Amino acid sequence: MKKIGVFGVGHLGQIHCKCVNESDKAELIGIYDVNFAHAREVSLQLGVPFFENPEELLQVCDIADIVCTTTYHYEMAKLALSKGKPCFIEKPVTATIEQAEELLKLQQQTGLPVQVGHVERFNPAFLACKDKIRQPMFIEGHRLALFNPRGNDVSVILDLMIHDIDIVLKIVNSLIVDIQASGVAIVTDTFDIANVRLTFENGCVANLTASRISMKNMRKIRLFQENAYISMDLLEKKTEMIHIENVTGEINDPFAMILDLGEGKGKKHIIIDMPQTEANNAIRSELESFIQAIENQLNPEVSLQDGYKALKTATEIIHKMNKNLKQKNNSPKNTL
Repeated sequence: MKKIGVFGVGHLGQIHCKCVNESDKAELIGIYDVNFAHAREVSLQLGVPFFENPEELLQVCDIADIVCTTTYHYEMAKLALSKGKPCFIEKPVTATIEQAEELLKLQQQTGLPVQVGHVERFNPAFLACKDKIRQPMFIEGHRLALFNPRGNDVSVILDLMIHDIDIVLKIVNSLIVDIQASGVAIVTDTFDIANVRLTFENGCVANLTASRISMKNMRKIRLFQENAYISMDLLEKKTEMIHIENVTGEINDPFAMILDLGEGKGKKHIIIDMPQTEANNAIRSELESFIQAIENQLNPEVSLQDGYKALKTATEIIHKMNKNLKQKNNSPKNTL
């Protein structure tokens, strides 16, 4: 059983603590937070030690679970790796690309495993269909959320869309050759709504929309590939797949959906599949997956390189949005 130290016990950090306590693969050995008063309260609630010095917690834990504010990710991960501890780092992996690059160098030097908390990789809706995804050519994603003051110190790209960016980069597995992006700030000082179009070297196009001032919550990804359509509802944890097969013989099912392509072109059989999804606690699953990777000397499901790629893409999107906004503000205004 691995001893876990949780670094940062805000809202998400406390969820991590609960997940560790519920797991039979890990033991919560202690917590650290820069807010000592808050950390002591959490320590009493959980019945685990609070450490005022992160180095002291690193001395007694096997794995550093870094769930503090993003601005501290780099500092904490660098310290943990320098002390020889594998790291689980919440998304986004760091506050800047340069910090992520430094962590990649340090990881290469130490050889220690690092996993990044892109939790949607462990969503039952994605798990149910990921083995059926083969070279999608068009992807559409919508991630909408009700307004929540927590987490609004960063743009909606780093707050919400980065989840879908990671999924898209994983399933397309091709270089991005063009980014089109636009966004607006409505209630905060950063972008609250954004629409992004990513074009990949292999021809795939992904159109992603994210909003944190919506009237309802939505987390859906739809993708189209040859002879198939796949829809993932990441909020409801449901998957729907529609695929088309050539009709080669007689089909006796009176309810079968047959598409007649016309004279000499044959027929297609439209098949709807709704695979059963297995309920899980995705955060607990990702933590246990990391433990398993360490124990079996496997690559983590979401590597530090994956976290870097998602952050790099998100940063390029934000740069493009800022550039477009600047051009718009500097353009001559039409007057009557």
